[in-house]
Amino acid sequence: MPRIAVLGAGAWGTAIAAALSSRHEVRLWARDPAQAERLSGARRNERYLPDIDLPDSLGITPRLDKAIEDAVLILGATPVAGLRELSRQLPAEAPLVWLCKGFERGSGLLPHQLVGQKRCGALSGPSFAAEVARGLPCALTLASADAGFAREAAALLHGGRMRVYYSTDLVGVETGGAVKNVMAIAAGISDGLGLGQNARAALITRGLAEIARLGAALGGLPETFFGLAGAGDLILTCTGELSRNRRVGLELARGVPLQRILDDLGHVAEGVHSADEVLRLAREKRVEMPVCEAVAAVLGGRLAPGAAVERLLSRDPKEER
Repeated sequence: MPRIAVLGAGAWGTAIAAALSSRHEVRLWARDPAQAERLSGARRNERYLPDIDLPDSLGITPRLDKAIEDAVLILGATPVAGLRELSRQLPAEAPLVWLCKGFERGSGLLPHQLVGQKRCGALSGPSFAAEVARGLPCALTLASADAGFAREAAALLHGGRMRVYYSTDLVGVETGGAVKNVMAIAAGISDGLGLGQNARAALITRGLAEIARLGAALGGLPETFFGLAGAGDLILTCTGELSRNRRVGLELARGVPLQRILDDLGHVAEGVHSADEVLRLAREKRVEMPVCEAVAAVLGGRLAPGAAVERLLSRDPKEER
């Protein structure tokens, strides 16, 4: 069986490693030796996926060199903040696909701008880790600027209950995955304030328009934003009970301080880190993104959630586009 390395033992890394283990030889890298030992002993990731039994066939190691040895594909399951450093530890010829979504804080760079690998791409789409780990069906998009690599990597991961499409629109797929997290915070605020399903539907629709505008300005293809990595991921993250970013919005609407929300969450909510970067890019590209602007203001403490909603509702009427 082909060997796949999954680098990062958080929720998503553990989930996809478990899901692929029935069809491939998989090695999961946990950077912390103590965590690797706990995972190996308990055959569970008690912190991130406590209800999921890890397959006996799944190898777990704290050694990066052992994890990637003879791997035909490497899946980087670190947050965006850790991708640059992870890439530096890998050979330039290593075939790398990252699972993270967002803009790097401070630089505003997309994941593909952080890596040095020649054959690389992004795996994105509507996919909660807990459902993937349980073997429930999902559909994803694997994007790479190298069409041949996109096809090969997608074919390797495709199978079982995981359907994987491929694309060459790496910028569009990454932009959809990054901005939808910001929109999910907005949806959580709307739901937390009890604004109803009509408001949520309107917010998702206008959020998709903002994603498409920014994505096009960055070089993405229009059709990408109406596919799995665009509309699909946006709908799931804005409506699903397992959405970390939506939960951030819900708690903000209830008046909980942001830092306490993040401390209690125990996971990375990429939308919190991406909001300012999205807004900066939007201004740089002269793209109007009022929803993202409102979310950034709430996260920065410059606007209360209720006031942000009123600001959006008070905007002048305009042509829909």
